[in-house]
Formats: sequence, C-alpha cells, structure tokens
Amino acid sequence: MSAAASRRSRAVPTARPGWTEASATAGAGAVGTPPVSPEPSVPAVDVPEVVAPVAPVGRMDRVRATLGAYLGLTKTRIIEQLLVVTVPAMFLAQRGVPSLWLIAATLVGGAMAAAAAHALNCVADADIDKKMKRTARRPLARGQVPTSHALVFGLVLAALSSAWLGLTTNWLAAVLSLAAIAFYVLVYTLLLKRRTSQNIVWGGAAGCMPVVIGWAAVTGTVEWPALVMFGVIFFWTPPHFWALAMRYREDYAAAGVPMLPVVAPAAAVSIRIVVYSWVMVAWSLLLLPATSWVYLAVALLGGAYFIFRAHRLHSEVKAGGEVAPMPLFHLSNLYLCVLFAAIAVDAALGLPVLF
Repeated sequence: MSAAASRRSRAVPTARPGWTEASATAGAGAVGTPPVSPEPSVPAVDVPEVVAPVAPVGRMDRVRATLGAYLGLTKTRIIEQLLVVTVPAMFLAQRGVPSLWLIAATLVGGAMAAAAAHALNCVADADIDKKMKRTARRPLARGQVPTSHALVFGLVLAALSSAWLGLTTNWLAAVLSLAAIAFYVLVYTLLLKRRTSQNIVWGGAAGCMPVVIGWAAVTGTVEWPALVMFGVIFFWTPPHFWALAMRYREDYAAAGVPMLPVVAPAAAVSIRIVVYSWVMVAWSLLLLPATSWVYLAVALLGGAYFIFRAHRLHSEVKAGGEVAPMPLFHLSNLYLCVLFAAIAVDAALGLPVLF
C-alpha cells in the first residue's frame, strides 16, 4: 500500500464501541490541548485499521533532542536579560569601552554561571514545575532529562564558570559568581520560595549580581556605582515578578508556592508594586554622580512612565473590573534594558558627569 493510501486509511477511525469525535476531542484536552467544541457524533465506519511502520529515529535527531533538553534547563531567555545588564556595568566601570576580550570572557563566564543556577533550580523545583502550566514543558517536568544528570550538569557548569572567570578576568568576579549561584539555589529556591511571600524580594538579590560581577571583572573591586545598579535591579524585581504572579496566580497556588498574589488580596499586591516602583525610580537617580544628562533623561522619562503604568494597574484592581498585569511585566523588561543601555551609551560617550 502506498504512503498516501496509508495516510488516508488512518484518517478514518476504526470502529470501537462508544467512540465518537467528541470523546476524542475530550481526550485531547486532557493532555493540555485547549478544548474545542465537540463535533456531532459520527457513525463508525468499518474500515480495516492500517498501521504504518514507525520511522526509526536517527542518531542526529536524538542528539538534537538531548541538546535541546539540556539547553532548556538553562532558561536562555533569562540569561539574555542578565547579560544585558552586565555589559553596561562594565562600560560604567571603565568609563568607556573595555577590551572586547574582557567583555567576551565575562559574558561567557556569566552565561555559564546563570545556566548552572537555573539548571540546579530546575532540579529543586521539578515537582512543582509539573503542576504549573507555565513550567510544565520544562525538560525535567517532561522527563526528558534524568534528575541526576541535570544535577551533575548544573554542578559542572558552576565549577566551570567560576574557573573560567577566575582565569580570564579575576578571582573576585569568580567568587561573586559562585556566591550568586549558591544564593539563588540554597537561599531562594530551597529556603525562601516555598515558605514566604517575600521570597522574590530577598531571593531576587541573586539576579542583581551580574552588575557587580561585571564591575569586578573590570576593576577588581566593588565600588558604590555597582551597588547602586544592584539596588536598581533589587527594587525592580518585585514589580516585575508580582505582575507575572498576578497573571499566573492559580498556577502558583496549585503548586503550593506562596507568591504574594496567592496569599494577599490583589489590591495589597498592586499597592506594593506602586511603592516598589517609586523606590526603584528614586534609587536609579543615585547614579547621577557617575553619569551625564543622557542617563538622567532616560531615568526620568522611563521611570515616570513606569510609575504611571504601575498606578494604572493599581487603579484597575481597585475598580474591580478586568485586570491586565502582563503589560506591566513586559514593560518592566523593556524599562530595565533601556535604562542600562543608557548607562552604556553614557559611559561610551564619555560625557562630563553631572556632579
């Protein structure tokens, strides 16, 4: 029988008692496919079932699937964001453009460190990732990678990242990267995440470390501008993640993770988002003695718009109608990228500082 005929034969269901198109549709919804309106039942047609031979999976297909699964453990989209803030911190530390080799070495080490932290986080959170729609497709939740292999993968990456940064930049940057990994996995993931609604506030400190690591890679020290940039990300983190958690509140509740939107009324969450937004913008202005009017303009305009959107979200919550937190979540990503891009441009231009 030709391949085309085989496909036509399989397109017609084999007669089974009680089988209907509606039952097939319901079965599809049970594994995560959005349900659709059932079609009217159709009579079973007595057509011989033709089973096509299963094409063997090639070695390259298996290799690609395995590599994709391990790559999925690293949460590459988050890594990109972390690296976006690292380079501007290096520019500001140099007050110009650092050597391309130093930038590349720092980014490679930082990417490996972030990948290690995320892989170890996936190991620790594999049980709850299975319960959340947002994370159910992660490799461990789907059983694509053995847990023991993922653990070894994360630990090896952590060791490699620290060794790489130590040998190519300096050992202060290496120690800071290792501390960031340990804090993210041991403090945030294992200690705070499932125990307190303030988990993301304090646990988010790990995500602030790339700017400190980038500064240390250039100067071999940690100075006050690095701490100001650390603070900007620290106060940015709660509005960013609480907006996301408002959208996925049921997911976190089902997994037993006490994110603030799970344990507090929506109005209490939105007012905290407003407060942290004001503090974030005010804190960002502390960088003015190390920057010029370029950064000042972006910090004021971008900060004002962020605060406006935070107040808008709070107004939606108070009105009791439909609430859309995701625009603020996406705006928070854009705000951070633009603010740190302004830092890089300001430093590269070498304009006189304001104070």
